[in-house]
Amino acid sequence: MKRMLYAGWAAVICLVSGLTPAIAQEWPSRSIRLVVPFAAGGSVDVTARILAKGLGPRLGQAIVVENRAGAAGFPGTQNVVKSAPDGYSIVMASAGIISIGPYLYKNMPFDPIKDLAPITPVVDGVNVLVVRPDSPAATVPAFIDMARAKPGKLNFGSSGVGASDDMATQLFMSLTGTRMTNIPYKGGGPAMVDLIAGNTDFMFSAVAPAVAQIKAGHLRALGVTSSQRLEVLPDVPTIAQAGVPGYESVAWYGLFAPVGTPPAVIDRINKETAEVLKDPDVRRQLIDAGLLPHTSTPGEFASYIAGDSKKWAEVIKANGIKVE
Repeated sequence: MKRMLYAGWAAVICLVSGLTPAIAQEWPSRSIRLVVPFAAGGSVDVTARILAKGLGPRLGQAIVVENRAGAAGFPGTQNVVKSAPDGYSIVMASAGIISIGPYLYKNMPFDPIKDLAPITPVVDGVNVLVVRPDSPAATVPAFIDMARAKPGKLNFGSSGVGASDDMATQLFMSLTGTRMTNIPYKGGGPAMVDLIAGNTDFMFSAVAPAVAQIKAGHLRALGVTSSQRLEVLPDVPTIAQAGVPGYESVAWYGLFAPVGTPPAVIDRINKETAEVLKDPDVRRQLIDAGLLPHTSTPGEFASYIAGDSKKWAEVIKANGIKVE
């Protein structure tokens, strides 16, 4: 599957690589629409607005962030898929849409491989495994022992089936041989409230909302889902460091354009995004929000997505995850 996914994007890149239309030479001559397929105020929206503020001046045109929320981000992304491939409509899509969606939903309205051209990753969204301070588990190994002793008995709150916090938990269960029960909520906020109140046992919370509760002593952090420790939680190990080798779960966000967008345009957006993310103020804003900024070439991004998709396809199949 990884080979097929990468081959799909490689074919797209080759298909348009020889095209040098005038639009690529003149671009951009007007404002650029950056679609966020989620509601305003969320982490994808915050990331897009921070990026747009720095990217606009570098391109010499305004970057207009347009929120098109609903249905797991599919309608907003599809809006860009159907747009002209001229570089004036791009989307900040998530791993949930690109890597996970094709294996979780039966009838996606578009094909992420055939219909979208990867430009660059922008950030990795990280989760943190948290329990209440009165939990018997003070470390990741102790938590695993507790879960194994009570198969199916520990409950965790999530933002919904297939959400990043749920998938982080599903991967954890796959790698540790544990079984726990998902209690879906309408967002991570209500799930955290119920955890603190004692109605659930743990959760893989997004970092930003968890930090204040951890520092206030309302929650205990056991491990972060990234491959490196976070500046905002320097004393919290990664879950891999804490005893689950190979564990990494990040909800990345990246830029995509409609297939057929001139390579010169994609390369320009890629280059300027990388420059924006080098800015210390931009990096600080993102890191303080629990996000890890990084970029790569379009080809490297396509290859990464292929591996990420393969990982989540296996987790979804092994754990029997379904969206009704």
